[in-house]
Amino acid sequence: MVEVIHIDAFSNTPGKGNPAGVVLEAERLDEQMMQDIAKRVGFNETAFVLSSAVADFRIRYFTPGHETPLCGHATMGSIYALYRANKLPAHDFTIETGAGILPIHIEEGDEVRITMQHAKPQFAPFIGSKIALAEALGLSEQELASDLPIVYGSTGAWTLLVPVKKLASFAKMTPQIERFPAILTDRPTCSVHPFCLETQFDEAAMHARHFSSPYSGTTEDVATGTASGVMGAYYKEFIDHKKVLPYTLVVEQGMEIDKDGRIYVHVDKTISISGTAVFVNSFEV
Repeated sequence: MVEVIHIDAFSNTPGKGNPAGVVLEAERLDEQMMQDIAKRVGFNETAFVLSSAVADFRIRYFTPGHETPLCGHATMGSIYALYRANKLPAHDFTIETGAGILPIHIEEGDEVRITMQHAKPQFAPFIGSKIALAEALGLSEQELASDLPIVYGSTGAWTLLVPVKKLASFAKMTPQIERFPAILTDRPTCSVHPFCLETQFDEAAMHARHFSSPYSGTTEDVATGTASGVMGAYYKEFIDHKKVLPYTLVVEQGMEIDKDGRIYVHVDKTISISGTAVFVNSFEV
């Protein structure tokens, strides 16, 4: 049996953030065991914390269907689980991931805030059908923003960034994720991340939903750290490249599925994100 710690990331209220499974001291598990545990846990990601020869910790991330190089909310969950267990070496340390070695910072106060740096931003053009993409989201092509590009983006994990005109479109989205691979022909395993600049809450700069690749074994993510990081890079590159650095954007996500995710995206020469996390429970698999 393996103990799995359930942490909700990007919220301080259990049940409102993005659930991550965390397994500490996972050296005795091989890759197939990790995949089997992630499938049985059923969260969008389960993280396995290991020792590292090049950083303070190594973290591997698994969806129910496959391994992924980096996951923001599962990183938050892992760090928070290590913090609760008094296993962190300092307030500043590094983690080894499939996206490289990334710096982490912990700030203690009324609540614990975790900041993680992301990998260097990358973008690639989307060459598929906008009509088919909109239909797969349950929208019309006219609901997509025509003044901003649809692009693949990564600050550690690739997703398709889809700008949408109006906030009202998000409540009506009915994603057909099984159609994604045929539309995303150049990156068929990508997730899809629609967003807009209209928000429900005044503090937020961007509103988003995140729909999984059908290969991942899940449908929608509550609050997506890696996609929010690349949204910060997208904002800098395509929306306001003249805005004075550094600045912080708040991304809201999850409201359509009765969640309340908040991700703070710090835009500078590098991209980092920060947020809170909360312990929910632990169980054995």
